[in-house]
Amino acid sequence: MKMQMTDKVFAIGSWLIFVTAGFAVAVFPAFQLIRIPPSDIARRRTPLEERGRQVFIQNGCTYCHSQYIRPQDWDHGAVRVSQAGDYVYDSPQLLGSERTGPDLSQEGGVRSDDWHLAHFMNPRFTRPASEMPQFVFLSHSATERFILKGGLIRDAKGAVADDEVTALIAYIQSLGGKMADARMKRLDVWRKAMQKAYLRGEDKNFAYIQTLVPEPWRRLPNPYPPTPAALQRGRFIYYQECVGCHGNFGDGNGPAAKYLFPKPANFSALRRIGASGGLLYYQIMNGITGTAMMSFKRDLESAKIWDVSNYIAVNFIGHSDGDTAPHGVDESQEPVDPNAPGPPDPDTINTPPPTSPALQPDQNAIWRHRRPTRGFPTYRTKKALAAPGGAVGHAPYYPPKGVKRR
Repeated sequence: MKMQMTDKVFAIGSWLIFVTAGFAVAVFPAFQLIRIPPSDIARRRTPLEERGRQVFIQNGCTYCHSQYIRPQDWDHGAVRVSQAGDYVYDSPQLLGSERTGPDLSQEGGVRSDDWHLAHFMNPRFTRPASEMPQFVFLSHSATERFILKGGLIRDAKGAVADDEVTALIAYIQSLGGKMADARMKRLDVWRKAMQKAYLRGEDKNFAYIQTLVPEPWRRLPNPYPPTPAALQRGRFIYYQECVGCHGNFGDGNGPAAKYLFPKPANFSALRRIGASGGLLYYQIMNGITGTAMMSFKRDLESAKIWDVSNYIAVNFIGHSDGDTAPHGVDESQEPVDPNAPGPPDPDTINTPPPTSPALQPDQNAIWRHRRPTRGFPTYRTKKALAAPGGAVGHAPYYPPKGVKRR
């Protein structure tokens, strides 16, 4: 019997295809997700964080910000590749499909609460080149009083600021789960210390902050001279990244300052206190934990940090230590100094200079040279060589001087 294609048959067939496709795309993955255990960082959100998540959804933040890190995203400075178990408590999952703005899946604890407050009031306050719209309508004037008292989510009496921007910041600071919680705990400890130092006065505040910089960085001059080209590059970076907090005159009175506590640094104070190029580099690269001064090591290459350090030193501090002693080898594009000393005689140097204590040579180690066809020499310890598979190849051992040969 030959089956005819009637309207009824067509409708039933279409419906079956639709149901099958819907089950395969939506229902079956949902059952799979139920069986996924929570990851090591997953946790349930607090009511305030959940409220902030709804604010995040309602304002379309997922259109510009993703919440997942792929293996190939590690070049953006991600700490951890996302796992399915990270999202078991989220419904719906806000993975997103665009990255007009940065990924936020591990944002919690990276920046301070007051930085986020200034950013939501006007993103250009903290990132002058940002395309993000303002969200000042989520707040009310009381929020500024909370931040000036030294805490965003709670004031000195423990009262929670009741507005949408506070909930949104709480949600952002929860992204990363338990990993974000640990970072937030560290931020809170350092925030209290930094606020105490700030309230002691400008000179004592700078003394405290500079003491936290490792001594080699404090003594290191900027290795590059403040040439007109370098200062022009530094000026561009300053106005792209720094002006919103530190202001046009480097006095810490940028438009973001009224939301921040402690206030941004007044660079002109360094005229009497002093600061090396290495110290400026370290604090720009690493940020100052506990304040709104964020880390720029994932945003700026090394040369750009040196250039903006020179710009700050010349324009706000009054002078730069760029290209002063101790000198290294000039970079190929630096201006040629006819009076610069030439290279030392290799025959006069037989031992390497001291390095970091953590990098001192291991006297129990053995140098083992592979055959030329196997590539470069490798470095292995006795313990590694004694392990199964440790003695690969047949090349002779050449231990350092004073180390017994096996």
